[in-house]
Amino acid sequence: MADSNAARRGRGAVEGTPAPRKRAPASTAAARPGRAGGPLDHLIHHRMRLGIVSALAAAETLTFNELKAVLGATDGNLSVHARKLEDAGYVTCTKGFDGRRPRTEYRLSPAGRRELGRYVNHMEALIRVTRDTLGR
Repeated sequence: MADSNAARRGRGAVEGTPAPRKRAPASTAAARPGRAGGPLDHLIHHRMRLGIVSALAAAETLTFNELKAVLGATDGNLSVHARKLEDAGYVTCTKGFDGRRPRTEYRLSPAGRRELGRYVNHMEALIRVTRDTLGR
């Protein structure tokens, strides 16, 4: 049975089903992260993901356990955020074994290093502008 208030409550026509979400077009220049004058790269801007890419920028590779210790993260939290970075192509993941123990190793990809550089440049520009306005 359709519910006339379903859209207002965020529900679909069938009670309990989520209403479809509209997506912003990914092809617009403003929607692309890392562009000068555009929005911050929200993939990197998240605290845990920024920590991951920053730690990997400072080291050639880090294991899952090393990243977990550096960031003070839980297994689940780290794996979810590392997977998002991997899916975006910012981080590469190599799985293997160290003797009989599983070993997951992460490395910052060239695309990840480039996007982190853009992110840092954007943040530095924001800080400069803020400092200039505070000095008035």
